[in-house]
Amino acid sequence: MKSISIVIPVYNEAGNVAQLHQEVVDVCRKMGATFELIFVDDGSNDATSKIIKTLNPVKLIRLRKNFGQTAALDAGFRHASNQYIITLDGDGQNDPADIPLLIRHLEANDLDIVSGWRKNRKDTLRKRITSRVANLLRGILIHDGIHDSGCTMKIYTRESISELSLFGELHRFIPALLIMRGFKVGELPVNHRYRNSGKTNYNFSRTIKGFLDMVSVWFWKKFALRPLHLLGGGGILFLIAGLLSGIYTVNEYLQGQSMSDSATPILTAFLLFTGLQLFISGLMSDMISKIYYKKYETQSYFIHEIVENE
Repeated sequence: MKSISIVIPVYNEAGNVAQLHQEVVDVCRKMGATFELIFVDDGSNDATSKIIKTLNPVKLIRLRKNFGQTAALDAGFRHASNQYIITLDGDGQNDPADIPLLIRHLEANDLDIVSGWRKNRKDTLRKRITSRVANLLRGILIHDGIHDSGCTMKIYTRESISELSLFGELHRFIPALLIMRGFKVGELPVNHRYRNSGKTNYNFSRTIKGFLDMVSVWFWKKFALRPLHLLGGGGILFLIAGLLSGIYTVNEYLQGQSMSDSATPILTAFLLFTGLQLFISGLMSDMISKIYYKKYETQSYFIHEIVENE
């Protein structure tokens, strides 16, 4: 049995953390696994942290304010020390009993990450519809082959996340990000339970942010190593259109047509200027992309305290 780290991001989950902690501990001890249980409190304003501090064994990481689930997961990843890292939602809807199933599926198929698939979701109708639309768009833009990338319940090898930097709402697209880096990703149906306490933190603004990050992932997948192909290609098309417009304008002028009432000179200038600007932007983006891959970004959150009970 490999050593495992369980990372659980929480925000205002005072009514769920104690029961979830006990369930996870029972499962890990039943497996006979060496484990650490990490709760990341993402700026809760209820008694979540106070309750976690009474639990044992546990490691609590408190962020200074609510930075979002992506930041909380990143903090947990950076402080996880074992061979496998397993993530669960803090609302208790992910079933800790699925942990050994994830481990077996990962090892049996020689994978780097296994993503949970909530085939029978216990969510509101609005949330299910929004999720299905998001999954449809993700399938069109990203093609990661995952039915339910938004499911927090996943298992990762340490190697797969060792150099992964997360920002925005990118936690939904971790499988796609790892596929882009050449890691092997699988999927496994998992149990999904009703929320026992508290209310969901899911809202419309998170949906919009998730969509924008989806576009960002699409761009990185297609053009991260070659942004000049996108911007430069668009610039060349505008330059060609500007050149054709210029030829037409000159021909009209040579035939004695008055240019004072014609829009073609302005159109020509616009197309040429836009094409040149896009092409130069492509060159600059290409250089910035190379700089990015030589130097990793810093984290986007700040930790208030770390408490560890053994």
